[in-house]
Amino acid sequence: EEEEEEEEAESGGDESGGEELAFERKARKTVARMEAEAAEQASEQRGAAASFTMPTGPREEMPDIGTLKSRIADVVDVLGDFASKRQEGVTRVEYVSLLAEDLQQVYGYNGELVELLLQLFSPAEALEFIEASEKPRPVTIRTNTLKTRRRELAQALISRNVSLDPISKWSSEGLQIYESAVPIGATPEYLAGHYMIQSASSFLPVLALDPQPGQRVLDMASAPGGKTSHIAARMGNSGTLVANDFNKQRLPSLASNLARQGVRCAILLHADGREFPRLMGGFDRVLLDAPCTGLGVISKDPAVKAEKGFTDVQRCQQLQKELLLAAIDSCTANSAGGGIVVYSTCSIAVEENEAVVDYALASRNVKLVDTGLPFGVEGLTRYRSKRFHASLKHARRFYPHTHNMDGFFVAKLRKFSNDLPPGAQQQPPPSKAASKKKPPPPSKKRQK
Repeated sequence: EEEEEEEEAESGGDESGGEELAFERKARKTVARMEAEAAEQASEQRGAAASFTMPTGPREEMPDIGTLKSRIADVVDVLGDFASKRQEGVTRVEYVSLLAEDLQQVYGYNGELVELLLQLFSPAEALEFIEASEKPRPVTIRTNTLKTRRRELAQALISRNVSLDPISKWSSEGLQIYESAVPIGATPEYLAGHYMIQSASSFLPVLALDPQPGQRVLDMASAPGGKTSHIAARMGNSGTLVANDFNKQRLPSLASNLARQGVRCAILLHADGREFPRLMGGFDRVLLDAPCTGLGVISKDPAVKAEKGFTDVQRCQQLQKELLLAAIDSCTANSAGGGIVVYSTCSIAVEENEAVVDYALASRNVKLVDTGLPFGVEGLTRYRSKRFHASLKHARRFYPHTHNMDGFFVAKLRKFSNDLPPGAQQQPPPSKAASKKKPPPPSKKRQK
């Protein structure tokens, strides 16, 4: 209390300054608590590697969860300094095999997904990702600037006993909700369209797209409308925004959300995204938040870790390639500064991200440009035996264990010519049978 009084005294009694300090105090306490929890968790994970020996003989009885977690920590510790901590006569492959088996038993992942994670991350980082995916991400909302300002919204929610804080310096619209005495999806402000409940990572594609007032913009997979309404707000409700979704059953919720938030510049459409170049084109900017396996949102949809595998990744990849080429073909290079296409997924699989964008770079006259996002991990230019275009470093990856948000991938492409590169072919229309089949659905819990 004395510390809070000192802080209030330092504000000089200014009312707005006091409000800001209240935000800062809550943020500092929350960050300190999270750091303490992380330190405690790390301490629990550290085992005495020197005393750890590999189990031998047939494993008839499975150890309890506590023993398995301790063994996972020991194996990760050994693999982190394999040369000095390995047990004589035991290979790295044997350690990794034991780790993969234990991860499946403790966390409920299927073998293929564990293998994918251990290929993408180091053993220690794979464990961090898995443990972070067991915890829910922070509840976040996006202020609808068509109807209010963030400060006014924060004050209104605080008066309803909602504990909140601005998300971060990278967002001028987001608020993180810590506690709420009322359902955050049923407040008068929500019903009046003053905010949208949205994961923080879903802000990122629209920030990268940077739509401008008066432009012609396409959101190729728009339901339930979080990103679409964000685009409309960034456009100041001017210009033309085409909001398309392949799933007809999702259009009512899309229309409802856009109406609630006062979006007037949008045209709703139900079409296969792959058909768009033949339906309409000439867009200044296109957002393709592609259907994916949802490997970045396991905390929202735990079924992913048991049900998704390599086959799902490959099936999604083919659809994503077709959709991205259609998005590029729907965009015009004659737009001021060149046409912009943003490709995003809520998956961490390289096959659904860098591999898809690399394919587009070879198939169309586009180049990767900086996303403009101030944080995130650089896109991969090397993955196992694969080598991708050097410009993929401009793409950005986001992880739950690194950024405390859903796993996400964002890439921004600029189209510099409407002509096809030598050797490239115009994408054939999807067959009638294919167009009747629904694309592989994203994670059920995915938020847009």
